[in-house]
Amino acid sequence: MITPPEGYLAQPVSGKGPGVLVLHPWWGLNDTIRDFCDRLSDAGFTAFAPDLYHGRLAVTIPEAEALSGALDGERAKAEILEAAAYLGGAASRPDRQLAVIGFSLGAYFALDLSSADPEHIRAVVLFYGTGPVDPGRSRAAYLGHFAETDPYESKEYVDGLEQALRAAGRPVTFHHYSGTGHWFFEPDRMDAYRPEAAALAWERTVSFLEDTLPSGE
Repeated sequence: MITPPEGYLAQPVSGKGPGVLVLHPWWGLNDTIRDFCDRLSDAGFTAFAPDLYHGRLAVTIPEAEALSGALDGERAKAEILEAAAYLGGAASRPDRQLAVIGFSLGAYFALDLSSADPEHIRAVVLFYGTGPVDPGRSRAAYLGHFAETDPYESKEYVDGLEQALRAAGRPVTFHHYSGTGHWFFEPDRMDAYRPEAAALAWERTVSFLEDTLPSGE
C-alpha cells in the first residue's frame, strides 16, 4: 500500500470516483485549493492536492515569490509523480487514468506531468499558467482558462503552447476570459476574483472532466 503523501484528499460520498490531481499556485496549499478539492468531490471525483511547500503558505506576492523561488523543481516533480501514484490507488480505479489541474505555478508542473507520465494522465486543466511540455509524448486532452490581461503569461506564449499541442495532434481548448487578470478564479484574491468568469470556468472544467475521464469501474 502506498503511503499517503503530504497533502489534502477529498473523496465523494461513494468513496471512489475518477481521480483528479490538483496542483496549487505559488501561494501554497491554502483553503482556496482545499475548497476546490471539496467541490470536485461533491461533483463525484476523488481529488488530491499534494503540498509542495510542506505546510508553508504565502499571502502576499513577495512571500509567494520567495516560496516559489526556493522550490526545488526536481524534488517537486518527484513528489507530484508520487502523488499521482497515490491518487491512482485512492480513486480505486484499475486503469489509474487521472486528470491533473494546475493553478499558475501548478500549471507549469501539470504540463510537465502530462509528458512525464503519459500512461496515466488523460486530461490536463490549466488555470492562467503555462510551461514546457513534450506534446509528442503526451496522450492527454487539454483545457485552458486564461485571463484577458495577465502580466505573468503573455498571449503570445499561450497561443504558442496551444499551437504546439495542436500540431502534435492533442485535443486542446483554450478559453480567454474578458475583463479578467491572473488569479480570477480564486475567491481569496479579492482584487482579482471575477465570480462570473470563475463560475463559467468551473462549469467548463467539470464538463471536460466528465467527458474525458473514464467513468466505469
